[in-house]
Amino acid sequence: MGTNGFVIAGLLPQIASTLGVTASAVSYSITVYAIIVAVAAPAVAILLPRLSRTTLMALGLVLVSIGTVIAAASSSLEIFTLGRVVAALGGAALVPPATATAASLATPEKRGRAIAFVAVGFTAAIAFGAPLGTAIAASGGWRIPLFGLAALAALTAGAVALFVRRIPIGAPVSARARFAILKDRRVLLALVTTLLVVTSFNVVYIFSSAVTAQATGGSASLLALLLLVFGVSGIGGNTAAGPLTDRFGNRPVAVVTLVLLFASLLAIPFVAHSLVGTAIVFVVWGVSSNAITLPIQHRLVQVNPATAVVALSWFSTALYAGIALAPPLGAVALGLGSPDLIPVAGSAVVVLSLVAFLLGYATRRSGARRSAPELAGADS
Repeated sequence: MGTNGFVIAGLLPQIASTLGVTASAVSYSITVYAIIVAVAAPAVAILLPRLSRTTLMALGLVLVSIGTVIAAASSSLEIFTLGRVVAALGGAALVPPATATAASLATPEKRGRAIAFVAVGFTAAIAFGAPLGTAIAASGGWRIPLFGLAALAALTAGAVALFVRRIPIGAPVSARARFAILKDRRVLLALVTTLLVVTSFNVVYIFSSAVTAQATGGSASLLALLLLVFGVSGIGGNTAAGPLTDRFGNRPVAVVTLVLLFASLLAIPFVAHSLVGTAIVFVVWGVSSNAITLPIQHRLVQVNPATAVVALSWFSTALYAGIALAPPLGAVALGLGSPDLIPVAGSAVVVLSLVAFLLGYATRRSGARRSAPELAGADS
């Protein structure tokens, strides 16, 4: 699921050339994909609270497979986008129950690690899946990695149906309870921070082929190498963020990380002519953009531990909303005449995210007292 979402960034030029459209036009399929996941994931949780998680996950994987086959076989942008829509519906059915299943299968003292293990899938998608897909496309065309992902999704669907059984289902949380938590401005501002941070990262990642064109000379293999550097660095950022947040708190870690993210994005145009220079900046960018999500999640839990489960479900929605905003922003920056404007736009969004995060600490508690009892009861 993660690789299916991120690999499109490295394939944009090839897909656009095959379908006879611009890379910006193809990038809007990412917006459609992300919006559907952001909207459908909570809808599935509200409308199908009693459906077996095994069924949901297997069905989600089947839809991912079918949608990816449609996209890989497409001859027009409209059919390609349709395939992405079907795959997005699969993702919406798959990811939330996968996270919940990991938590329910683990003992209470190991639930955090179980949830983190599921999240490793997305980190690995950025670190290895997307670069590998880009490298395969460089030699065999963009359809091959997509067909490969479709086959893997189908195989995994069978494995889930056979081996993931008797998963406990918790008490459903009402739609009213899910929205009540947003009355607390501290939670809302943390979610706004998430949306802006994810937008700033993805606006560069999605248009990485254009941003790095000078350094790579248009080589898909060199782009894959840079994406690998970014992804592996991201694993380091993810790994370090937890202990640092535990030791220093989420506010200083978030502030320092956002400053590093701002500096790395702003530096990209200045090293655009150099492959080595771009790789070095990508290391800092990878560390900071992957490390920042943990202190934000920590903040959401810190605001009110009793409502943490629902707050983190909104975190997922904010994350996909940020992905959805990135292609239009990148297309506008690219349309103004220079790929260098893309990371500059990203750095400006980082500044807004820092302001939103700090405003969350300057905002008094609002609405939490009214919503907490209902949510706490729902969580229990």
